[in-house]
Amino acid sequence: MTIIYGIKNCDTMKKALRWLDENQIAYRFHDYRKDGLERELLQQWLDQEGWENLVNKRGTTWRKLDSAEQEDMPNRAVELFQQHPAMIKRPLLVHENQITLGFKAEIYQALFQINK
Repeated sequence: MTIIYGIKNCDTMKKALRWLDENQIAYRFHDYRKDGLERELLQQWLDQEGWENLVNKRGTTWRKLDSAEQEDMPNRAVELFQQHPAMIKRPLLVHENQITLGFKAEIYQALFQINK
């Protein structure tokens, strides 16, 4: 099952969800804020991607963290991502145990083997 994680009102999320719908890809949507995130899942993502790839440093959530929290991110990533899920890049798509961060139609096309 393909799962897409993010926040419903994010413009990039809307593009990704629309793309999945238009291409008739079955998926389940998991809203970071509404549904929360389990420590074990976050740790899996961190093990696979590293906190540097998961954090959205351009977002206001990251910029609002004080410098001590930002510097301690390597040690507290799970805790900070649970407290501030909007800090995680989105969408985060899990398909066949592979993580894809962000949305680019050509990457999704290749991932789902869709010829256009």
